[in-house]
Amino acid sequence: MRSQVTVTWGEPSTYRFDLEEAQPMPHDLARTWLEEQFTFLGCDPIRSTGKVLTADKVLCVAQAAGEARFRDDAHRPWAMAFAKAASAALAKPVVTVDVRAQALSY
Repeated sequence: MRSQVTVTWGEPSTYRFDLEEAQPMPHDLARTWLEEQFTFLGCDPIRSTGKVLTADKVLCVAQAAGEARFRDDAHRPWAMAFAKAASAALAKPVVTVDVRAQALSY
C-alpha cells in the first residue's frame, strides 16, 4: 500500500515524503511529537472553543514551521518526522496538507 504525505503551499511549492521504506511512528508517539511541535512553534488553537483536533495540529504545525522546513535539505529529518507523525496520528497512509487552503485530505 502506498504511504505518502504531501505538504503544499500551491504549485510549485509542493513537497512529497515517501514513507514506504520509513520506520513507522507509533500512534501515541506521533500525537506527542505533534503536541510538542505545536507548543514549541507557538501555535494557537484554530477553533474559538479552544479545542485542538489532531488535524488542526497537523495544519498549524505545517504552517508555523514554514515552507523552508519542508523545502531545505538541512531540515529533511524534521520534515520526515512531521510526515511520519502526521500519517500515524491521523491513522492514514496517504495525507495531503494544503497549508494555503487550510485543508487536509486523505
